Order: sequence, then structure tokens, then C-alpha cells
Amino acid sequence: MNDPGPDRAPDPPEASAEASANASAPALPDRLSIDPRSPHHVAAVFEHGVGIRLNGKERFDVEEYCISEGWIKVPAGKTLDRTGRPLLIKLKGRVEAFYR
Repeated sequence: MNDPGPDRAPDPPEASAEASANASAPALPDRLSIDPRSPHHVAAVFEHGVGIRLNGKERFDVEEYCISEGWIKVPAGKTLDRTGRPLLIKLKGRVEAFYR
């Protein structure tokens, strides 16, 4: 067996499996949009689960984010714009993006 030594605990198997799955994922961009018509849409990122936290709270309704500027865009209820897409509002704070 491979003993890690007295001062180092063995790595849990699920942590190493998660790290190898995220190793094949592309780096998360500074700005990302789920709208395929946007210039900030990167299809390769959406092949993996992406999560967003705003001020430490995970959000599940994010349409677009920018980490460096510190904002996310979310739908404003059921309101639609004149083309039939959800009307978005911008929320500001500390933004973190991660793979699930």
C-alpha cells in the first residue's frame, strides 16, 4: 500500500476524481453569457456544470456575469422585453464562478 506518511492525510477518492474531471474543463472566462448570440458565450464551458456565487450565496438564475467588474445579470421576474426575451437586471457584489 501507498502510505502517505504520519504528517499527511490520504486524499479522499471523491476529491481526486473531481479534480481530474475539472482538469479537462476549460478555464472559466472573466465574462460569460448563456445567450448564444452574445460575443461572451463560450459553448465549451457549458459542457460542464457552472456555478455562480454572489456575495457568498449561490445563484441559480444567472444569465450573464463579469468577475472583474463585480456584477451578474438575472431575469426581472416574468417581465419580457420587446423581442420576447427576459428583461435582465444587474446585481453588483463579489462574484465567484466555479465548476460543480
